[in-house]
Amino acid sequence: MKFDAKAFGLASGAIWGLAMFVVSLLAVMNGYASSFLQIMADVYPGYHFGNVFGAIIGGVYGFIDGFIGGWLFAWFYNRFAQKN
Repeated sequence: MKFDAKAFGLASGAIWGLAMFVVSLLAVMNGYASSFLQIMADVYPGYHFGNVFGAIIGGVYGFIDGFIGGWLFAWFYNRFAQKN
């Protein structure tokens, strides 16, 4: 079985981007997960979770990060799962 690396990357990016966006919005509304988002602010340059614009930036960073991680996962899986 092989993974389509592009499709897996897009799915991973969509999930992680949406998660970052939603959690960032929750932090704007009631301070939910602010410790986690502070760590993400240290990882993603320019990301701040104090406003709605920051939630959009977090969603974009999350999509890019999730896409790269998902694509790499599928690529490595396909390489290691090959049968000779």
